[in-house]
Amino acid sequence: MAAAMDGGGERESTKHEVDAEYHCHDFDWEDLRADVEANPSFSYHLSPFPTTTASPPAPPSEAWKSFHRRHASGKFFKERRYLLKEFPELLNSKECAKVLEVGCGNGSTVVSILRCSPSITVYACDCSEDTLLKANEIVFNTQGVDAKDRFHPFLLDVSREVFPDWLFCNWCQSSDSGHHNMRKEQPILLKENQCCIHGIDVITMIFTLSAIPYDMMLATLRRCVSVLKPGGLILFRDYGIYDMTMLRFLPHQRVGFREYIRADRTFSYYFSLDTVRELFDAAGLLELELEYCCVRSVNRKNGKNMRRVWVHGKFQKPTS
Repeated sequence: MAAAMDGGGERESTKHEVDAEYHCHDFDWEDLRADVEANPSFSYHLSPFPTTTASPPAPPSEAWKSFHRRHASGKFFKERRYLLKEFPELLNSKECAKVLEVGCGNGSTVVSILRCSPSITVYACDCSEDTLLKANEIVFNTQGVDAKDRFHPFLLDVSREVFPDWLFCNWCQSSDSGHHNMRKEQPILLKENQCCIHGIDVITMIFTLSAIPYDMMLATLRRCVSVLKPGGLILFRDYGIYDMTMLRFLPHQRVGFREYIRADRTFSYYFSLDTVRELFDAAGLLELELEYCCVRSVNRKNGKNMRRVWVHGKFQKPTS
């Protein structure tokens, strides 16, 4: 699933603006909540969604594919330089660490990860073949990034499909030693007689889960956990409830509680901390960090004050 359209880091930013995004608490989320809940014009965002209404539409993979075709120049997304301060674990990764970027879009997260350490290898999936081609082009043409043998994009709709077993085969997940039958067809990225890459150390999910209908999120997370090594991390950043982009949606764009469809048919969900906590706990992960990132910015054209809310989280797969 492609990274979301209007999350943090997609526009060109000054150094001051970028620095302001790291674990920012420009305002108190509870104050924002009080303002929103006291405003009658926002009441439709808060009301329960009618149970008699049809279920949310299928995962908007086609909508995301169309979105990336429209933005094929690659200028829409900017490198997410803030990630390394949000998630220093990437900088401190062990030798030969393997990172899986879920919903890589055109590589705005991948570039930052590859740049931070020459020992990291990134595997990146997306539902759009066009955007994977663009990601490959951007990554290999970015100055200062050596991506040879370190970047492996592959086509996958994580909301619907299981990960390929060359990431972490069933035998290796259940055994610590010994031998088993090698695969008949050897993916190019595997070494000779290698059954799989033996699991992922870190998974990044940056504005990806919100693009999937809520009732499919838990299954998606469990598929991610299945390729994560014991002790491995999931680094999470996504839209938070009462973010300004949520409040812009009109009543007819609601397709569920905190679920919306944009005009281009791409999907967006807005998370509370409790919702994230429940989902990741049900997926079998331990909570290490979870908080709202609250950023205040000003629209340069109209001078309007904007309050952005994102959820920042770190979760770990138990070692036993």
